[in-house]
Amino acid sequence: MNTIEKLRRKTAEIINESELIERIESGKTLRVKLGADPTAPDLHLGHYVVLRKLRDFQELGHRVIFIIGDFTGLVGDPSGRSKTRPTLTREQIDANAQTYFEQVFKILDRDKTEVRYNSEWLSKITFEEWFRICSNFTIARILERDDFLNRFKNDIPIYFHEFFYPIMQAYDSVAIQADVELGGTDQKFNLLVGRKLLEMKNMQPQIAMILPILRGTDGVDKMSKSLDNYIGISENPDSMYGKTMSIPDNLISEYFYLVLDKDEEEAKEIDRMINSQKVNPMKLKMELARGIVELFHSREDAQRAEENFVKVFSKRELPEDAEELDATSFAIDGKVEIVKFLISNGIVSSNSEVKRLVQQGAIKVNQQKVANFKELVKINNGDILRIGKKKFFKIVIK
Repeated sequence: MNTIEKLRRKTAEIINESELIERIESGKTLRVKLGADPTAPDLHLGHYVVLRKLRDFQELGHRVIFIIGDFTGLVGDPSGRSKTRPTLTREQIDANAQTYFEQVFKILDRDKTEVRYNSEWLSKITFEEWFRICSNFTIARILERDDFLNRFKNDIPIYFHEFFYPIMQAYDSVAIQADVELGGTDQKFNLLVGRKLLEMKNMQPQIAMILPILRGTDGVDKMSKSLDNYIGISENPDSMYGKTMSIPDNLISEYFYLVLDKDEEEAKEIDRMINSQKVNPMKLKMELARGIVELFHSREDAQRAEENFVKVFSKRELPEDAEELDATSFAIDGKVEIVKFLISNGIVSSNSEVKRLVQQGAIKVNQQKVANFKELVKINNGDILRIGKKKFFKIVIK
């Protein structure tokens, strides 16, 4: 596989591929950019799809610039959003940013990665300079974005600061003199704004390398921290394995293709086998889960996670690392007030959450659903309390 084939592999679009070929053939060491706003402490498999492409560039001798969006994070990227992102404090952003380093270097070569914070330059721009930059873009152009247009049509508020986001991201490219910027398909508009701003500054326009979006565990929306449908790359093996097993069957081939190393034809064959019922989707999903855990942990960890999953979900056994919950002070004649018990132990945060979990049938004692959150629940020493699909506790009464 030659250089261009390697870089083109598993991309959705490259703007402009001929420029990419020209710069590579010139022998130039490219400056390849990816930005991530630290809006939550976890990087996930959706980020991995893009980070792996960055690693391809590193393996070919190019320089990766990973930008921590500590300044853009104050605004929040509106890409793909149906409403305004909640504003984070500087303290929250800084705390989240610190967790990114240990995660991103699971994938990237530390020695070939330049880490920058965009507050280095964005916090220093004067109003006068910012006016000059923004005067190159019209509101009509910004409203061409599907996310803004849909919100506008549906009378969902768009706050003025959100219009600044793509221009701020574009200025990052100017500041670090990017040759290439990577992003998902929902980032295409932002990447093209960066390309345009570089041209306005009489610099070579960046090449926009657009990667497919990985859908989250719900099978509907893109994998997202804010939608809580993600699999974090630093999660423990059991959680990573269990979340992978929870994805709908129609995502199996997508995860094999985008996360593991299956090619497009192999992914299509997986779909054909599932649709023709030639293979049990559970078997494929277990292979996928093993592969994902091994990617970020080890083969031994993947094997242990699978054994634990089979114990818990097939044989209905208690996980080896299940936490013990002391119910001694809550038990009255062998019964507990489930709301008070769960809240006091920090397992749930409110009465309404307990009520919701009970209504969903998500609270069980020895596989028996708790039917009414207002009633006292019979409970004995050694009982297994299960909350949702993944939380298990061993009850202790002294």
